[in-house]
Amino acid sequence: MGFTLLSLACIPLILQLRFDFDFEKFFPEGDEDLEFFLEFIEDFETDDNFLLLAFPAPGGTVFDSTYLRQVADFAENARDFPYVDRVLSLPDIRLPYRTPFGIGSRPLVHLDQPERFQEDSTLIFSSDRFRGRLIDERAASSLVFIKTIDNLTIDQSGELLEIIRSEIEKSDLDEWHGLGRAFFQVEISRSQLVELTRSTIISGILVSIILFFLFRRWRVVLISLVSIAISLLLFLGFLSITGRELSVMAALYPVIMIIVGTSDVIHITTKYLDEVSRGRKPDSAVYATVKEIGVATLMTSVTTAIGFASLLTSRIAPIREFGVNAAAGVLIAYITVVLFTTIWLSLTPTSRLLRDDRGRYFWYNAMNWLYSFSLKRTRAIWGVGAAVIVVCVIGITQITTNYKIEENLPRGEKVTDDFHFFEEHYFGFRPFEIAVTYKDDQGVDNYRALEEINRLEMHFREYKDIRSVSSPAALYRILYQFSKGELMGDEEFPPDEEAFQELERFSRLASALEPNVLTSPDGMRARISANIADVGADSIQTIGNSIMDFVDREMDLERADFRITGTGLIIDKNAQYVRENLIQGLGLAVLLVSILMMVLFRQPLMLLAGLLPNLFPLLFAAALLGWFGIELEAGVSIVFAIVFGIAVDDSIHFLAKYRLVRGRGYGVEESLIRTFRETGKALCLTTVVLFFGFLVLLFSQNPPSFTVGLLISSTLISALAFDLLMIPSILRWIERRNGN
Repeated sequence: MGFTLLSLACIPLILQLRFDFDFEKFFPEGDEDLEFFLEFIEDFETDDNFLLLAFPAPGGTVFDSTYLRQVADFAENARDFPYVDRVLSLPDIRLPYRTPFGIGSRPLVHLDQPERFQEDSTLIFSSDRFRGRLIDERAASSLVFIKTIDNLTIDQSGELLEIIRSEIEKSDLDEWHGLGRAFFQVEISRSQLVELTRSTIISGILVSIILFFLFRRWRVVLISLVSIAISLLLFLGFLSITGRELSVMAALYPVIMIIVGTSDVIHITTKYLDEVSRGRKPDSAVYATVKEIGVATLMTSVTTAIGFASLLTSRIAPIREFGVNAAAGVLIAYITVVLFTTIWLSLTPTSRLLRDDRGRYFWYNAMNWLYSFSLKRTRAIWGVGAAVIVVCVIGITQITTNYKIEENLPRGEKVTDDFHFFEEHYFGFRPFEIAVTYKDDQGVDNYRALEEINRLEMHFREYKDIRSVSSPAALYRILYQFSKGELMGDEEFPPDEEAFQELERFSRLASALEPNVLTSPDGMRARISANIADVGADSIQTIGNSIMDFVDREMDLERADFRITGTGLIIDKNAQYVRENLIQGLGLAVLLVSILMMVLFRQPLMLLAGLLPNLFPLLFAAALLGWFGIELEAGVSIVFAIVFGIAVDDSIHFLAKYRLVRGRGYGVEESLIRTFRETGKALCLTTVVLFFGFLVLLFSQNPPSFTVGLLISSTLISALAFDLLMIPSILRWIERRNGN
């Protein structure tokens, strides 16, 4: 009754759970580049404070009066939207130029003069000043640039997107594509809610089917399912009452809770049914179950929780939060299953639980065969183990960290399709910035400094993946062209100091052409802002290193410091920290599990039997990354914590049962064969559940979740095999060493 009331109380709490997606939370804490970036944006602005809306032209070309008027009207209305600082579209641009009568300006596109569209088109495509920024290469769509306030919250993003969708529906702009912070936050959060619901339903159905085939009694299946459901409700209620928010990895929570709960249920229920089938009364069967399996399951739950808790070594906040939440969930599942399941089983008539289990003979023979194989093929087992290590090392050497944004976007969703649209037709999403900090009193607003920035910007053009470069020098190239009365042709930087000084009066007229803040208020820092194709973190680092080599050779480093910065650089550094934190976290997990095993078994050599076989699954999981070309990034790194935590569980169950039987006075081989018969079956069944449970993630639209499911499902089979085949041979060696 208490569990029922608690579960009902959790339902309103669960409805209050919030989803959150924020790039800043994936910044590695304590990083010097992050500290510099936070200081940098105080002088400028964040590099993700924008929302891009692209509208394909119905007629296949943007040079249509009706279409351009619709875009102009939408841009005008967007200026009144909340959280919007500035709006820029193709019809808004006016170009300054010199005339015999002074300084004049003309529209980039003559809305009311279609006969001049050919002239306008020629002008627009004469340089990359607008192409790829406000209009695509084929002139099939144009873009509305919306500059928002810095650090939009998810609620603010949702409000803004709702107004934008409503305004688009009122207009005749039927098709649109979005890109930017607000769009990512809203769409990915919505996708996570769908993913969470889908994974819960599919996991529940799959577990129901598996439990039915295992126990063949609907009452046993019902008890198991209700236990698992209550543990999931309590866990989600715990997240809500502790103020947790659901991140991009939230879809893993129901899968983890369901399969961990199912594993506990199988161990508890199987042991209880074995005891009552031997003629024990329910109370006595519950006592024996809790004494033998309850303690071992507690230890396995603790080791699984330690595996998740090892993620606390990560510098990335969402990874740490996931580790803490998952560790708490494992313990909640254990408490719920042990208390609720055993009570309900003991209150249910035995006749409604037991069945004529002809499959018992299958498991009896199968476990006998495994025992015999481990006894007679010891050298072959260790030979295969050595070969596996060699093959795994080869695979591990092929692991890369070339993280790409698109590989973490949900498949088949609008946010992903739109991301690809902008990558193909416009300058994309990934920012690439260089901060120039001056040491002298002159700062950036002088010819010498800007000429140097111009040379660096020209060097950017040697890299095909760098697009849409903006800098204070770019503005003066535009001004110089206009000062000569030219609207088309190659942009040139002023050739001398005198020509540069003459451009001062043009600066305010041309400011609309560069929507980014490119110079700090005190004039002592400049910003070279660009976008770079989503070619991967390692590839971008190579480009960055090449640019900095050019800076070291060509720039006057006594006058200014040049430094790559921006959100792209900070997030890409996660790849470096993932490797470091992975080793630290696993090392800590191994240490803590070793301490627990020492407390449980009180024999140092038993650590060898408990830990050695579980290193193979870790190597296997790492090798899969290399063999399948899967990038090692933050979302994938949690695989190793899960694999280690679950793999150790099987070892503890096996060793605990062996120690218990051995303590009754049985010999080594008799203890091993009894352990195989009584515990081996449960280990195989729970591994089957875990295997298919994580396979549920293959239905995920989120690539990291899909990868986690694939890796863990594949690795758990190897973990079971190494445990059942290697542990017996290690135990025999230990017993011989001890003179038994």
